[in-house]
Amino acid sequence: MGFENWIDRQIREATERGEFSNLPGEGKPVDLGRPGDDEWWIRRKLEKEDLRGAMPTSLALRREKQDIQQTLADVRGVEAAREIIADLNDRIRDANVRQTERVPIFTRELDIEEVLAEWMRRQGLS
Repeated sequence: MGFENWIDRQIREATERGEFSNLPGEGKPVDLGRPGDDEWWIRRKLEKEDLRGAMPTSLALRREKQDIQQTLADVRGVEAAREIIADLNDRIRDANVRQTERVPIFTRELDIEEVLAEWMRRQGLS
């Protein structure tokens, strides 16, 4: 086959120049997500670029709940920790009342004393 079309030539020349060398993921299989998950690429983009602001409010609040101990890790003082938890609970209450998403997703508030007890245990204060 002596015929090389324009696209093949562009690829060959770029390869010869090394433009495809040392790319992220080189030599690894392409991850196309879970079978049947048509939005795998969106999830990966949100995770990779930490685009929490692009999430619906209720999901962002759930993520904050999930990460509360990480948020509190550098906090010094019970009152400061209590204020952070109370602020999150206020935003959860507000989001549950407003429900701006098409499908309402209600988020349960944190038990302040339970979260504080875990925080204190992690800080070595209990």
